[in-house]
Parts: sequence; structure tokens; C-alpha cells
Amino acid sequence: MTADWDAPVYDRVSDPQLRWGAVVLDRLDLAGDERVLDAGCGTGRVTELLLRRLPGGTVVALDVSPAMIEEAGRRLAPYRDRVELVVADLGRPLPVAPVDAVVSTATLHWVPDHDAAFRHLAAVLRPGGQLVAQFGGAGNVASVVEAMGQLGVAHDWNFPTVEATAGRLAAAGLVDVEAWLHPEPTRLEPGEPFETFLATVILPRALGGLPAAERPAFVRAVARRLPGPEIDYVRLNVVARRRPGS
Repeated sequence: MTADWDAPVYDRVSDPQLRWGAVVLDRLDLAGDERVLDAGCGTGRVTELLLRRLPGGTVVALDVSPAMIEEAGRRLAPYRDRVELVVADLGRPLPVAPVDAVVSTATLHWVPDHDAAFRHLAAVLRPGGQLVAQFGGAGNVASVVEAMGQLGVAHDWNFPTVEATAGRLAAAGLVDVEAWLHPEPTRLEPGEPFETFLATVILPRALGGLPAAERPAFVRAVARRLPGPEIDYVRLNVVARRRPGS
């Protein structure tokens, strides 16, 4: 695993994640004065959109990556009185006071234990509070997984099915569960921009297991094995609530 993400480059190239995040935010029922946890805030691009929907509210921007939190701190500086920045692992109990809602975008597929992640998110969610998330689901980036396998590198993403995810949400004490997959094929500019996206957004963990001198060649080898400069994303969408009175 890489020591950390290249947060400035991620911030520059993550337009697809921002676009999907904006759609996910639309599923949140907000009055504008809530306290919301952004679980896996990255560089804060989606967090900034969330803050605009909470003129009287606050956001806990949480990420496992210190580099991402540092970059988010720069982006969110104008909102510093309404943002709490937290470095924490979703696989462990969260050092977060209760929140009215949880949103998570493009994050949970990096977490190995979804049973633990949903349990920890539910634990900080107030009774009746909403959880809205989107992450890689079954079949996500299948062409990249195949290319990596051809190069002898296994992936460690967690791309679950709808059925498995719905069961985990219920086990965590969440109700009114909705979960569904949808394809999100994403075409990118060929050549160096495509390779930069692969290296920064999709392959950082795989590259962390390789000597630095071998990483550019590995990224090029993956890119050559793909049908074109397009990523076959499949997103798993979740909407649920913590059981009232729980």
C-alpha cells in the first residue's frame, strides 16, 4: 500500500468522482442546519458542495489519508468555522460525535471490512439519521482488474454485490435500505492524462507494492491492455436510515 495519496494531483484529475458525488448529495434530505459526516472526503471537492447545502450546518470531513486531509484543509479554508477535519480509518471505531447524516462517495471500495465500516458509520449516526453512499460495486473496473492479473498483480479492492451490501446495512441497524448498481463508463483524454488518472485514482495501492523505478512502466502496461482510454466503472448506490429509537 502507498504511504499516502498524491492529493494535489488527485484534486486536479478527479472530475468523474466530483460529478458522481454531486448526484449522491442530491439524495440527502437536508434542511440546511444539520451536522453531516463526509466519510472519505478526499481533497474536499464534494465536501465543498455539501457545505453549500448546509448554510447553517457543519461538516465532519474524514479521511484515512493525512495528505488528503491536508489538501482538503486548503480547499475548505473559507469554511473553517463550519468544518472539522479528521484523520481516521472507517474500519475502526470513529472518533466522531453524533451526526444527523452520513455521506460517502468513491471511498468504501478501499475498505476491506464492510461489516465493520457500516457498523462504525451507524454508531455515529443519530437515530433516524440518513446514510447515503456510492462506491465501486460488483464488476467495477473489470478491465483494469483483468489487466493487472495479466501482469501478475492482484487487486485488493472490495466490490460487493447489492445483496451482500443490503444485508450488511441491515445487520448494522439500518432500515429503509435501498441498494442498486449502475454502470458509469468514463472516457478520458488518451496518453499521459489517462495514465496519470490510472496512477493517481485507480492504481495507487498497486504501485505502492512496486519499486519506484518500475511504476511508470506498470501504468503504461495496464493502459495498453485496456480497450481504450475508458474506465468501466460500476457504482453501487446506497440509501438507508438508522432505526429510529435505536
